[in-house]
This record gives sequence, C-alpha cells and structure tokens, in this order.
Amino acid sequence: MNLTKLRRQFPALMQQVAGKSPIFLDGPGGSQVPQSVLSAMSAYLGYYNSNLGGAFFSSDKTVELMANARQAAADLLNAPSSDQIVFGANMTSLTFSFSRAISRDWQAGDEIIVTNADHFSNVSSWQQAAEDKGAKVNTVLINEADCSLDLAHFESLLNAKTKLVAVTYASNTTGSINDIKRIVELAHSVGALVYVDAVHYAPHELVDVQDLDCDFLACSAYKFFGPHLGMVYGKREHLEGFRPYKVEPAKDVIPGRWETGTQSFEALAGLIAAVDYIADISELDESYSRRDKLTAAFAKTKQHEMALSEYFLTRLVNYPKIKLFGIDDLDRLAERTPTFALTFAGLEPRQVSEFLGKQHVCVWDGNFYAQGLCKQLGVLDTGGVVRIGCMHYNTIEEMDTLFNLFDELI
Repeated sequence: MNLTKLRRQFPALMQQVAGKSPIFLDGPGGSQVPQSVLSAMSAYLGYYNSNLGGAFFSSDKTVELMANARQAAADLLNAPSSDQIVFGANMTSLTFSFSRAISRDWQAGDEIIVTNADHFSNVSSWQQAAEDKGAKVNTVLINEADCSLDLAHFESLLNAKTKLVAVTYASNTTGSINDIKRIVELAHSVGALVYVDAVHYAPHELVDVQDLDCDFLACSAYKFFGPHLGMVYGKREHLEGFRPYKVEPAKDVIPGRWETGTQSFEALAGLIAAVDYIADISELDESYSRRDKLTAAFAKTKQHEMALSEYFLTRLVNYPKIKLFGIDDLDRLAERTPTFALTFAGLEPRQVSEFLGKQHVCVWDGNFYAQGLCKQLGVLDTGGVVRIGCMHYNTIEEMDTLFNLFDELI
C-alpha cells in the first residue's frame, strides 16, 4: 500500500493549519474524505439534483444512482441482494425506526439483551421499545481486562423469552472486536433476533452478513470515508415481515417501505465513491469484482493498522502514568481496531485533548455515547477517556509526534 499516494487523495491531510500539517487521530468520530467522494457529491448536486419517478433525464439519473448505491452497499456488506439495503439519515435514526417496528408484537414478560460494550444508539432505542411493551432488558457486562464482551455472562442471560440481542461488532471506545458469529449462533439457538452495530467495525474490517447470519446490521458511511449517511442490512424475511411506520401512499415493498421521506441522493453518490475508493486500494484490475477488490483492500489496510497498533502499544508501555483500557497483548492485535482509550494520571481527559488540539493533533475525549462501558470502567463521572483513533491513512511518523507531545504534557 503506497501510503504517500493514498494520503494525497485526502484534501484534509494535505492542508496546513497555522503552518502545521494537522494530524487526524479522530477517525472513530468520523473519517476524513477523499477527493473522489467530494467530486461525486458535487457532480450529482450540480447536474442531476432531482427526486425519483420523474419523466425526465435528471430523475432517471437519480433512479440509477440509487440502484448503484444499493449495489455498492450490498458489495461492501456481502448482502445477498441490493434490495436488502435500507438507507437513512444516520444509524441512530434508522435503529430507532427499526426498534419501533420490531417491537410491535413484544409483550410483557418478553426479554431483550443489550450490552455494556455498545454505543447507546444500539441500547437506548431498544430499552425504550422494551419499556413501551413491558419487556425486560438484560445487559451483558464486559471483561474489564480487555474490554471484550463477557460471552459467559451473555449466554447466561439467553433464554426462550429472549426476543432480540443488540450488540456491537467493535467498541467505538476501546477498539475491542466481539465474536459476532458466536453471538448470533447462541442467540438463534433460542429463537432471538440479532441487530448488529458495525459502525466502528466497518472502516477497519470487511463485513460479511451472510457469513455472520445476523438478522440486521447497521453502519454509517461517514465512518468509512464517505458522507453522513446511515444504512441497515436486513434479512429479506424480516424486511418483508415486520411492519414499519410509514406514510400511507408510500409503496409497501422493500426496501422503500423502510425509507421515510426523500433520501440524500448526494450522499448516496458519495457512498458509491467511498466504497470504490476502498476497493481501489487493492490495485486489482477491472477483471475482478468489487467484492474481490474490497477483500484485497481490507487485507492491506488491516496489515497497516495492525502495524500502527503494535507501534502504539509498544511505545505506550514506557508511560506508566497513562492507563489503557482494552487489548494490549501484541499477539491479539487482530482482535482490536487501532482505537485506544486512555486516562492520564493527574489530568482530566479534556485537558489532554485541548493540549493536543492546540498543536493541531485532533483527538476526542468523553464517553462517546458508550455510557455503559464507561460506567463499568469507573470513568463516566470523571470525564471519560481520551480516545486515539487511527485509520489506514495514519502514519508511524504521526505516532511519533503524538508521543513527543505526551512527553511535553506529562
């Protein structure tokens, strides 16, 4: 992977701020965007801005665009069909919408399972749906040593009353990756559905919904080099079987029956470009399918991200005043993303992020809506953590700059 050539595709990475090249270690909050995505969005808005169903050229172009966007998303997630992809404003809005429909027939005495590993978009939505129906909510704890999900605890909560399991593929705070395939197998053994939040996972690993056998999987394009756009994959029988809340004149066929209002067509144009940007990292020619290219591309980016993680963790051991939450075993790098949750002795997380921000090193602090995780780790009421989040466009040199600033700060 030619990192120099890759980085040149991102205007944000090439800019100067107060005479310095900014360092973006804020990827988990939203990645930077390549020029190809910006150009695709601008071209659509500039020449073809229209709604669906008109008897003229720009509307025809929009219909074609939407079909292409569904196929791009299907290729990214390995969905069996493009009509199993639902688009919306963001993952949170879509999840609330799906939670309303899925919970329609829940009754008092039914149970659902959420986890302490999750962003609360995949917790609050289900908690509130359960409250409306009088269903019981069970919460899976994490293993505090590595911030992975406690599968033994999860299995103990499963029973014949369990209707749904909502679980994250990877923690947006600590980077720990969960064994979703095993979770799905266990949930299905008692007849429960599984709704997977892959928002943090999707920029770092290739998703395969058919291999996972999950019922639903949600992610967001702005986390994988695209615009602000949410998407949900659903099994056909669920998309056709559950009754969404929709306006009466809207067609009752999938996937449109789940898509309320006019979609952001410019964002869909950006989505296609973002998926193709990732595929192009493979450097495979046009004889290969987009899915084949994505497979090869993610293999390259994973190798680079594991190298970043190894370098970061190796250097971090020399800083006893910095505490890491998450996997620190170099033999387990494949089980985490290059996302690191830190606390600094004697410093509040905001103090650290502000210090780094003044040097144009962009990081986040707080709980990142992973409220259950931060509460279990005992950091919720002390400002949360500092989150260092790398993407495949980050470099070892940027890591060196970060640690040099740690030296100054500490």
